[in-house]
Amino acid sequence: MNLADLGVTSGGALAIALLAVYFFAPKQARRAELVGRVQEVTVTVKGGYSPDLIRASENVPLRILFDRQESGECTSRVVFPDFALNRSLPAYATTTVEFTPDRAGRFGFACGMNMVHGTLVVEPSTDHGGNGHASQAAVEVAPPATREGSSPGTEDAETLERRAEIADLTRRVLVGAVLTAPVLFAVMADSLNARWLPQILLNHWLQLALITPAYLYAGWPIHRIGWLSLAHRAAEMNALITVGTTAAFIYSLFVTALPGLLPTDLRQVYFEAVGVIITLILLGRLFEARAKAGTGEAIRKLIGLQPRTARLVRDGVEADVPIEEVVPGDVISIRPGEKIPVDGDVIDGHSSVDESMVTGESIPVAKQRGDVVIGATINQIGAFHLRATRVGKDTMLAHIIRLVQEAQASKAPIQRLADVVSSYFVPFVIFIAIATFVVWFVVGPEPQFTLALISAVSVLIIACPCALGLATPLSIMVSTGKGAEQGILVRSAEALETAQKLNTIVLDKTGTITRGAPELTDVINTNALNHDELLRLVASAELRSEHPLAAAIIAGAKKRGIDVADPSDFQSFTGKGVRAKVGGRIVAVGNERILREAGIAAEPLAEAALRLSTEGKTPMLVAVDGRPAGVIGVADTIKDDSAAAVAELHRLGVQAVMITGDNRRTAGAIARLAGIQRVFAEVLPERKANEVKRLQSEGRVVAMVGDGINDAPALAQADIGMAIGTGADVAIEASDITLISGSLAGVVTAVKLSRATMRNIRQNLVLAFGYNIIGIPIAAGVLYPLLGLRLSPMIAAAAMALSSLSVVSNANRLRAFRVKTLPAGEIPTLEPNVEVSAEESAPAYVDAHTGEGDYMKEKTTATDPVCGMSVDPATAEYRSFIDGNAYYFCSAGCKTSFDIDPAQYTAGSTSGGHHSR
Repeated sequence: MNLADLGVTSGGALAIALLAVYFFAPKQARRAELVGRVQEVTVTVKGGYSPDLIRASENVPLRILFDRQESGECTSRVVFPDFALNRSLPAYATTTVEFTPDRAGRFGFACGMNMVHGTLVVEPSTDHGGNGHASQAAVEVAPPATREGSSPGTEDAETLERRAEIADLTRRVLVGAVLTAPVLFAVMADSLNARWLPQILLNHWLQLALITPAYLYAGWPIHRIGWLSLAHRAAEMNALITVGTTAAFIYSLFVTALPGLLPTDLRQVYFEAVGVIITLILLGRLFEARAKAGTGEAIRKLIGLQPRTARLVRDGVEADVPIEEVVPGDVISIRPGEKIPVDGDVIDGHSSVDESMVTGESIPVAKQRGDVVIGATINQIGAFHLRATRVGKDTMLAHIIRLVQEAQASKAPIQRLADVVSSYFVPFVIFIAIATFVVWFVVGPEPQFTLALISAVSVLIIACPCALGLATPLSIMVSTGKGAEQGILVRSAEALETAQKLNTIVLDKTGTITRGAPELTDVINTNALNHDELLRLVASAELRSEHPLAAAIIAGAKKRGIDVADPSDFQSFTGKGVRAKVGGRIVAVGNERILREAGIAAEPLAEAALRLSTEGKTPMLVAVDGRPAGVIGVADTIKDDSAAAVAELHRLGVQAVMITGDNRRTAGAIARLAGIQRVFAEVLPERKANEVKRLQSEGRVVAMVGDGINDAPALAQADIGMAIGTGADVAIEASDITLISGSLAGVVTAVKLSRATMRNIRQNLVLAFGYNIIGIPIAAGVLYPLLGLRLSPMIAAAAMALSSLSVVSNANRLRAFRVKTLPAGEIPTLEPNVEVSAEESAPAYVDAHTGEGDYMKEKTTATDPVCGMSVDPATAEYRSFIDGNAYYFCSAGCKTSFDIDPAQYTAGSTSGGHHSR
């Protein structure tokens, strides 16, 4: 080893050591200063975050002022994934983000694609009186009234900025290409010994004159961020390109200006490499910017759904007003074909509404007085008035937009690997480039310096941390947007990742598998009356009843086109049924007691009633003119697609389990229809979470699907909670995924989308890691001794540009995700395995009219023994147990009255608090 080799080796080792200290030594942090009761700190956004390390205290409101002194998509948003914050940062403006760090630790913040990083260090608070929960409010400085996620203006500004960036990149690519093309053409022709080539094109000064504008103007976005990131000690991809192209440009400038100071074999210039590298990198970014513009399309579509005006009705006069002026309680007129501006209740008129843009369901939904309509959906042919209930940021659409943005701001666990690698990637690439230069200079063939320089520059150029940074967030952004289009709202990337591991899904019965409301199912006649006449008499007799089962019978009759007459001599008997005169005929409808007290034998109806009861239906006995006439069956029927959804889950390798507070018989009947093999029956609401925990103890990854308040604990206990969007707000808040349409097909879609997303992310990571693992050694020259293959910086630049583009293109494949119609569920051949809750199961509740030889032992609904209201035992909040019998109440007042004198309400019955019609 000669003196030069020794000097280069020592210099290389020293450079690596100094750079290691520079990049990895503890960074100086800025502490947020207390201003009043709020911590405040200003962060400059210019080629990164300065400072990029912020210290704050736990449970004290934190205000961060982001002073963005640049444009371009790279820093157009800031994301705090651990606090579910995703905020836009307008160019050349200061944006205020406020929230309360609710836990201590180190939390990263980054631009939307995680290409620019910062760290928030939250230190434990000495004051334990904090509120202990994060406030996720963020206030934009201009205009202050605008809330992210509910204003089209913010998205319009981002769209304009994106277009401006694409236009700027296009100009720079054109400048780079026009100035580089003559130099590249001359160098390539000279390498082929073209005699016709004008020698002026090979003049170093001419090449310098052409490439300098390409290096400075076209490459300015790269160099500016690259040098700033190095100054911030947070080197990233731009820094690698900047160092590589600058080294090649300065060396070529030195050769051009002072050729006499170098040996003849070292007087080669690399101006064409500088121009081609910059042009190709910018061309790749142009394609990438166009491709990434599509990843946020779902959010832009959702925001584009928001109407700008509403037709307000005041004092009988209609007037168009800006949507911002509508307040809850206002009456709004909706004409055919118009977009509904806000959420509300129909108070007059009827129509059908296309809700596909919110629920994903393509069939229009009929709406009439009392029905709820969702803002941004489209009215069809009818006209109606609605009363506004939720406006502005409280509408369903605004809620959807916020959930999608929070999901896109979140971080999947699989992304942590990419984040850890990315944080060390660029410094190590610089170390490898220095080592490559040293090795080739010391042991390489002649010309050693040239080979060493080319190899080192190639290493710097080919490395692509950008691909690693894009691999996960792009897929998350596309998939959550697609989910929103299909009526699937995913709260976080972590939920999306966990959902692909599911092997068990627990389905609450009422409102999830079933419709959640009783419907007429059977009309069985036992005398000369035909079905329609029997149903007409029963529906007419029930017309004045306020009982939910009466409403189901009347609705069923009208659906069949049967005219219902107004009865006379109507009488209602609590716990028994009704009696009325219809067209001169005396009709009695109810349980056995109402027939027995009228001296009518119920035995001829027993067999039919028992069959309906076995099927989980509620039988109602009918007598006409003192004779048994038939049995009417009413039940909470399963949804049209429940069986198909369960069958598809089984095909996906996911076991469906039903959980319900109903008795074994009813639970088994519903499970049989839905094709579910495992059932937990007679489970008290507060014990549903225990059953989920029991499944988890079996090593299962469990999702819970429910819609009621009583489902919230189980939703929280499950690995993934899925709430039916038509259910209670508490259930939706406790869930990880919300199914807006209320269809079980949404569960299948959520599982399929999750699996497609994680498959796409793994493909992206394989592309990103594989590219760098293979590309960097080749650029360093490992194949040169064996095959004589050496990678030029120009080829390295093309490869680097293609690597990011391949990841973006692969992520965009998720935009082709489509929901296919579920195949029909197979007719189940196995009996369900019904398990009673192992711990404190719900008591079996029996009918008030049970007696010797009775045919109905268990019921799915109950009657409040005090007021006669129908009560669902599975969800009843108030209950009493006397002599082993369960009684259910609609309110605390009824329970209090019952507890004072139970005998008054239980006389003549084995148990109260049940449905007794």
